[in-house]
Amino acid sequence: MKKVSTLIILLSAMIVSSCSSCNNTGKKEEAPQVDTNLVVLFDGATFDGWRAYNSTDIPGAWTIEDGAIKINGSGRGEAGAENGGDIIFDRKFSNFELTFEWKVAQGSNSGVFYLAQEVPDEPIYISAPEYQVLDNANHPDAMLGVDGNRQSASLYDMIPAKPQNAKPFGEWNTAKILVYKGTVAHFQNEVNVLEYHLWTPQWKEMLDKSKFSQDKWPVAYDLLLNCGGEEKAGYIGLQDHGDDVWFRNIKVKILN
Repeated sequence: MKKVSTLIILLSAMIVSSCSSCNNTGKKEEAPQVDTNLVVLFDGATFDGWRAYNSTDIPGAWTIEDGAIKINGSGRGEAGAENGGDIIFDRKFSNFELTFEWKVAQGSNSGVFYLAQEVPDEPIYISAPEYQVLDNANHPDAMLGVDGNRQSASLYDMIPAKPQNAKPFGEWNTAKILVYKGTVAHFQNEVNVLEYHLWTPQWKEMLDKSKFSQDKWPVAYDLLLNCGGEEKAGYIGLQDHGDDVWFRNIKVKILN
């Protein structure tokens, strides 16, 4: 997988330089430029912009604690509580750079979805790739899958995050998901841990080998094969997997 060369080309094309005019000539310093392509998804205090997947309210299991969005685990597995369920930011994105921080309680499991569609009576992951969020040392999912492809920052059940550099439970991790014209990269604690390419033979091959294959789950296969739909855009979502997990500093930079 030649991830480094592709990323260098993409990131170089997206660098925007900015500088102040303050110098020794005595000219007045210009006001700092505002990045109009930056969207703050969480202000640290409210659920503005967020709602439940396939609904309009915020499930009661989600709260705000010390400047972070927290899913309070029910202990009943994925969306097992009556007041639980996944949440999404109510805006679709196509080419973007999503950054956030996350931490988990001991033995906790969650995930971040992107390019998600809302499909009635179906879970969010039926249409969306997942950036895995996990306590690798204490959750059994870390030992399942193939070659660690269910550990933190992995493309769930398809590509393992390597190197695996997650911090222990209770500590904050930084994360980034880059989606640009079909190229996707996951970062964990400032390290590029995987890259893949949507809508390609490589993508189809990965789906064929996963739990989302046409034989195992044909509805999911069809939706994921054409991930993002006709617009090649979708929602960003946070998963309720029945465990305590925190998210903060959630931002999207729109890429043209």
